[in-house]
Amino acid sequence: MRQDLHSQDPDSFRDSISTVDEHGKRVWLYPKKPSGRYYNARKWVAYILIALFFVGPFVKIDGQPFFMMNILERKFVILGQLFVPQDFFVFVLIMISLIIFIVLFTVVYGRVWCGWTCPQTVFMEMVFRRIEYWIEGDANQKRKLDKGPWTKEKYLKKISKHTIFIIFSLAIANMVLGYIIGGDELVQIVSHRPKENWPVFLAHIGFAAVFYFVFARFREQACTQVCPYGRLQGVFLDKDSIVISYDHVRGEPRGKLKKKRAASPSGCGGCGSAERTETKKIVGRAKPKRAPLPEIKAPDTQEIPKQEEKKEEVRKMTLEDVNASITEEQPQGDCIDCKLCVHVCPTGIDIRNGTQLECVNCTACIDACDEVMDKIDKPRGLIRFASANDIEKGQPFKFTTRIKAYTAVLLVLVVAVMYALVARNDIETTVLRAPGMLYQKAENGDIRNLYTINVINKSSFDYNDLKVELIDPEGKITIAGGQMILKQGGKLDGAFFIDINPNDLDGMKNKIKLRIINGDQVLDEVTTNFLGPIKKK
Repeated sequence: MRQDLHSQDPDSFRDSISTVDEHGKRVWLYPKKPSGRYYNARKWVAYILIALFFVGPFVKIDGQPFFMMNILERKFVILGQLFVPQDFFVFVLIMISLIIFIVLFTVVYGRVWCGWTCPQTVFMEMVFRRIEYWIEGDANQKRKLDKGPWTKEKYLKKISKHTIFIIFSLAIANMVLGYIIGGDELVQIVSHRPKENWPVFLAHIGFAAVFYFVFARFREQACTQVCPYGRLQGVFLDKDSIVISYDHVRGEPRGKLKKKRAASPSGCGGCGSAERTETKKIVGRAKPKRAPLPEIKAPDTQEIPKQEEKKEEVRKMTLEDVNASITEEQPQGDCIDCKLCVHVCPTGIDIRNGTQLECVNCTACIDACDEVMDKIDKPRGLIRFASANDIEKGQPFKFTTRIKAYTAVLLVLVVAVMYALVARNDIETTVLRAPGMLYQKAENGDIRNLYTINVINKSSFDYNDLKVELIDPEGKITIAGGQMILKQGGKLDGAFFIDINPNDLDGMKNKIKLRIINGDQVLDEVTTNFLGPIKKK
């Protein structure tokens, strides 16, 4: 990390954060409205994500919601696949894969998630912040409005802004409820009066209040104070991680943009002014002649020799007098210290100090710096996506072997999780011998065992004619309790008897294979044990 050439303590910025003053009071940020190629790309990404967010609860796959996390009823749906408490091990595998994915992704690509796809950033910067720009104006106009007196115009703007904020907060809260209880249930509840569904209505108001507080007041504090991801990046990132970086090799020493003056080799003290070779005579009144003074004879004293005065050597000022690390041959860097990268930052940091936990990789500083570089005829990329090693070695960004290997691992994880979701059986059957029961001998001499059956339906279909068939060996099955019916997302508990001819048994412990069918459709096959008599040799 580079050292700040304008500070006595190069790491002084670490002693505080930009949103809290020395007295611990909140410092309200007024970021300038960003613009540029990255900002335009982020807007399109945000449009797509917001559209998916608002239509997600109503999208169904094979009759199941696209995504639903019904914690109260312990019903979870991911990509149209229903998960019940018995699928907890799959959920654990998905969470482990997700953690590994986050670690590897951050090690390679930094906090791209935070700046481009995190819901906090998407809604804050692309919805609520843009509403604020539209009503109250850019940073300077908003700052002036907040510090000014409460006039009719200020009341109108503030009331209009917060009214729209509340409306959007209510809409977002509605969609969050849709992901919890399902889109169909949400439509039904919204179409009825609140008093008919007080718990859901209160939950809706609670969610809306939280969202309004976060986006209207808490804002960047959610990223810098609450979210643990930014604090963990110090563990994840290394010098090869791709993050938003300031090219200090190219940018330093920074300085204000000035017009160059032609310097003379014999100028004065490095100021650049040329030496005058001719002087004008001063024309004035002639002084009147006066009589000479009488000569005064000096006393007889020993003459003291005069000591030669040592003249102080005057040398030309150089850049080394300003900073010892800068030489006269080193030109001024490309950074003109305009601080636009600081003014557009939504978390108020100076990216020139290096990677910091407050940086969410939103690319606003890149767009601002590129615009300045275009105006002063300098190449873009003074602030860009790059690793620390790329900056120090002056290399352009490229996909290294390390990045390719980590990306391959990430793709394997994604494919594995998708396969675990898709290849999972819709019917999960468990057949066990009734505990504590020995075999019985039927009237016809067959050996009889009692079994319990548990069937979980993870599909979106009803099965109204479930049957159990014995595949191997041959035998007879008698269902206890009559017909077995299994509803979608439901669970069936039952019992049945199996009678097998003792001649088909190999001894006390025998493997048998069963088939669960609904009409002509085979749903599942299971294997269990059958207890028989010990055969005499």
